[in-house]
Amino acid sequence: MSTKDLQQAADSAENDGAREVREREVTASDARALAEASRIAEDQRPSFAKGIYMGSYNLDLIRPHQRDPEEDIRARGFLDQLTAYCATLDGELIERTGAIPDQYLRGLAELGVFGMKIPRKYSGLGLSLLSYGRALMVLSSVHPSLGALTSAHLSIGVPEPVKVFGTEEQKEEYLPRCAGGAISAFLLTEPDVGSDPARMRATAVPSEDGSEYVLDGVKLWTTNGVIAELVVVMAAVPPHGTEKGGISAFVVEMDTPGITVENRNNFMGLRGIENGVTRLRGVRVPAANRLGREGQGLKIALTTLNTGRLSIPAMCAASGKWSLKIARGWTGAREQWGRPIWQHEAVGKKVAFIAASAFAVESVFELSAEMADAGTKDIRIEAALAKLWASEMAFRIGDELVQIRGGRGFETASSLAARGERAVAAEQQLRDLRINRVFEGSTEIMHLLIARDAVDAHLKAAGDLAVAGSSLSSKVQSAVKASGFYGRWLPTLAAGRGSVPTAYAEFGPLSGHLRYADRASRRLARSTFYGMARWQAGLEHHQVFLGRIVDIGAELFAMSAVCMRAETMRGKDPKEGAAAYELAGAFCAQSRVRIDTLFDDLWRNSDAEDRRLAKGVLGDRYTWLEAGVLDQSEGTGPWISETANGTVAGENLHRRYR
Repeated sequence: MSTKDLQQAADSAENDGAREVREREVTASDARALAEASRIAEDQRPSFAKGIYMGSYNLDLIRPHQRDPEEDIRARGFLDQLTAYCATLDGELIERTGAIPDQYLRGLAELGVFGMKIPRKYSGLGLSLLSYGRALMVLSSVHPSLGALTSAHLSIGVPEPVKVFGTEEQKEEYLPRCAGGAISAFLLTEPDVGSDPARMRATAVPSEDGSEYVLDGVKLWTTNGVIAELVVVMAAVPPHGTEKGGISAFVVEMDTPGITVENRNNFMGLRGIENGVTRLRGVRVPAANRLGREGQGLKIALTTLNTGRLSIPAMCAASGKWSLKIARGWTGAREQWGRPIWQHEAVGKKVAFIAASAFAVESVFELSAEMADAGTKDIRIEAALAKLWASEMAFRIGDELVQIRGGRGFETASSLAARGERAVAAEQQLRDLRINRVFEGSTEIMHLLIARDAVDAHLKAAGDLAVAGSSLSSKVQSAVKASGFYGRWLPTLAAGRGSVPTAYAEFGPLSGHLRYADRASRRLARSTFYGMARWQAGLEHHQVFLGRIVDIGAELFAMSAVCMRAETMRGKDPKEGAAAYELAGAFCAQSRVRIDTLFDDLWRNSDAEDRRLAKGVLGDRYTWLEAGVLDQSEGTGPWISETANGTVAGENLHRRYR
């Protein structure tokens, strides 16, 4: 099809419905309504993490599950092969050239890496999430871009949504291709659309006979998009006939006429990532390529992310383990004032933090992955907490490693090697880790998403008390209803197992930490109630308060994970288990300090002053403070590209690696 034909097709698709989607003004209530409508239906399975926020601390929900011995054998064999192959790869080459060599990708495809999570029925390896995460650890230890590529393909790319929501025909068509090396990507973000999909401008206009859709729009930060063969595109279907339309998901072939990859984006880290800007202009997609129903796209995306997020804590665990190895070697070799620097308390404390936190990050990943594999619990909050907490802690670990290394921590690996020293890429790791606090939901967005699920019972009990603009009569009725719920629930928070001195005795020296976690869970629930009672409908605007609530729960989840892992390890190997108990005990002591600080900060903080100051900054009250420096970015372009949603396509940078 010629460029002229494409333009005509696109113009014919540009009907009133599509224009309305692109030009409509989106209000806060619109965004909230879409988010609520897209939330996954209430899961009747129990949730350990949700219980933490409600003051119900039930360790039985995270007891180890019996694993499939046959899968473990297959996984060990694959991981051995993968480790041997990855040992031949040069991460510095990826860092230096900013690209993963095609031969590396072909080698990974031959091993079956791109089919790790795909069922064996569809030519994949059928590995568990736990085994998949361990493979990501190996890959990302060569270079994080390898982990990012694999995760973007398997965790949120075509395989996962097709596996969960696709028809049998779609599974048979796409899953074997993906397993064989057809790399995929997920296209959701737009230049002016991040975590607020109500603003989505990409459209999918159905043809008159319903046989196809015409897609138009621009997608930003499409990881793998530069080399992908298949992508999942999220686009808004305008209302048509009796159908409401809505955001929908489509599997799209990247060689379809009208698709261009206009830019290969470059970042402070992940320098081998194939991330681009993808423009769709008059792209015709068969209706058979739609996943699920019209309007189900955002729910598909959220469901995919539930387990997809677990790839990040797996890779964070890898960085923690590497950081510990480097910290141990360096602080033992480097001497100052007559002794190794680890013997100086200021450095030794950092080493202890790295060791305890590395153990905890891996524990959080393993617990979350095992729960996801078992499928008997609702792990939405667990997976979100794992992503949130692991990404924050891994970055702190990486930062402490740079500090321990001093000037060598700031120096690049290639520079160190050039002058004859060990090529430790500590500064690269810090750059690479930073994006994990943004990937698949920034820390701030994760706080809000988790808080929404964590306080769900309160919102249901409060009814119109938690809804802005409700009438007085409806609030009175809701108050009566809420009093019944809280009358039954609040007394349960007064005391519990954590108040019994002999509770959790089976955990030996860790029992005191678990009693603390039990008590802290009830205190957390009471604090959430106080916030709900104080601000009611205004609670949603106190995002920093909610963030602290979430962070306390995350620390309690991590404490629980390390204690359970240490006990499990002690049952398998007493010697190794004793060492794990030491790591778990140190982590819990560190975590308790952070938790106590967060509890204090709930009610003693500068939040009100900070809100006023932010308002003044955006009201240009302090522009004089910006004087005296030069802004080199001035005049280079607008904050958001004005041509991002234009009609002119640039040079197509899309390529195939095979």
